[in-house]
Amino acid sequence: MSRSDVVPFLKAWLRQPLHVASVVPSSRALANLITREIGPATGPVIELGPGTGAFTRALLERGVAERDLVLVESEPDFAALLRERFPAARVCEMDAALLARLRVSPGEAGAVVSGLPVLTMPRVRLAALLTGAFAHLAPGAGFYQFTYTLGCPIPEPLLQGLGLESRLVGWTLANMPPARVYRITRRA
Repeated sequence: MSRSDVVPFLKAWLRQPLHVASVVPSSRALANLITREIGPATGPVIELGPGTGAFTRALLERGVAERDLVLVESEPDFAALLRERFPAARVCEMDAALLARLRVSPGEAGAVVSGLPVLTMPRVRLAALLTGAFAHLAPGAGFYQFTYTLGCPIPEPLLQGLGLESRLVGWTLANMPPARVYRITRRA
């Protein structure tokens, strides 16, 4: 990872430590894991909290077209950097908890990839985030979330209340700290 990626993360973390998932960008191993089930046929992808674009680059490497990416970033410095690095992507500078207001065709997105620190979110905000995300997801599409904990970062009562379920995609030790990825979907 380059200094040009680390410095913005450190600055953002110092300003608002609970709004940034880590003081350093995610590793290539985590980026590959969280995007493993996504490809060119997935359709539009919404990425929440892309930061400097570690997951974004992995999505592009998997064949997702840059014009099919909707990058939702609340940190102004990150949003500016994303516009520069990914000019064909749609960068939305907004709070991801307001995702329901995003102007994307409902039920069209093939995946949501989240780099947000959901463990520090109040439950009502997390519920709004998930409700907004699933309003944009096509049937059967997944919401991918990483965590540094051993279990799914979305509390089970919240999953049940929203009609959702989680499945472990995998884990990697090649991230600082080690991380797991979960796929959250609507219950059948």
